[in-house]
Amino acid sequence: MAETSEKSLYARLGGYDAIAAVVDDLLPRLRADQRLGRFWSSPRSIVANQHERQMAVDFISASAGGPTFYLGRDMKTAHAGMGITAEDYAAFQRHLRDALGKFNVPQREADELIAFVSSLEAQIVEN
Repeated sequence: MAETSEKSLYARLGGYDAIAAVVDDLLPRLRADQRLGRFWSSPRSIVANQHERQMAVDFISASAGGPTFYLGRDMKTAHAGMGITAEDYAAFQRHLRDALGKFNVPQREADELIAFVSSLEAQIVEN
């Protein structure tokens, strides 16, 4: 993610705890969505859900310039075979924007994060 000021996007978003709060709000939104819920339709362990949450927090934090290391798979590998469509990805982005809005993330930072997420679409959406 490109920095647009002296501070990293990670710092401007409020750091690790702020990013974790957004992820903690976002994941239940995604699971409850009629379109996206199918990705969580199989029973999952608490550990699997915690791992998913941690990977999301670490990925966003590291990509935003934070001191966090993301040790997960690349986006293409992590989402291969899931059948994610462009419409699914648009729904995900709407939920992300709503979660950022809930925490009053400033427009500039929200737009920068959404632009980064948009740049990943080609790696995640299956044609």
